[in-house]
Amino acid sequence: MSKIHVYFMPGLAASPKIFERIQLPEDTFEMHFLEWFLPEKNEPLEVYAKRMTAEIKHENPVLIGVSFGGILVQEMAELIPVRKTIIISSVKCRDEFPMLMKLAKNAKAYKLIPTRMFSNVEFLLKYGIGEKVKERLELYKMYLSVNDKKYLDWAIEHVLIWNRKKADEKIVHIHGDADDVFPIKNIKNCIVVKGGTHAMILFKYKWMNENLPGIIAE
Repeated sequence: MSKIHVYFMPGLAASPKIFERIQLPEDTFEMHFLEWFLPEKNEPLEVYAKRMTAEIKHENPVLIGVSFGGILVQEMAELIPVRKTIIISSVKCRDEFPMLMKLAKNAKAYKLIPTRMFSNVEFLLKYGIGEKVKERLELYKMYLSVNDKKYLDWAIEHVLIWNRKKADEKIVHIHGDADDVFPIKNIKNCIVVKGGTHAMILFKYKWMNENLPGIIAE
């Protein structure tokens, strides 16, 4: 029996190391990991997605994307035939964004975000307030792969301006009920993970390992 090829796309600026605890049965699945590369100047997301599809080496793959990676794999699935598209801690259309992000988009506030600061994690750790913030920043430091200002400016803008009006009903959406980036109250038609935060790909890996094989093969 031929294996199911599963391609994983990490979240904004993250490295494929975020999937290091994810395990799928090797007799059925083969795991592949995509990485962010630098965008061209003013590159539309759909053009970037087209370039990313060149990294897909197998027919009818399963695409799994986390957060902004979830948005990207949805764009990729428009361009190539896929067996299934699964998004984790992400959104399927503009209606699922929280109000603050919608306001930031309308006010073009993303142009004011000092993304250069995000690339200096040591600075953020020094001035981070509260243990939870520092804990998250330590994780950010560990799993960050792209800290180029051009990429960060482009990525944050393209999260906020993503304008899909209607969710694709074929998308399988896995979401945590404690996600503070994309609150569950705005999310429709998803598989809910109890206690799952926005970073649940790291912390709920046991749930993922138990449930992903069935979700993929369904």
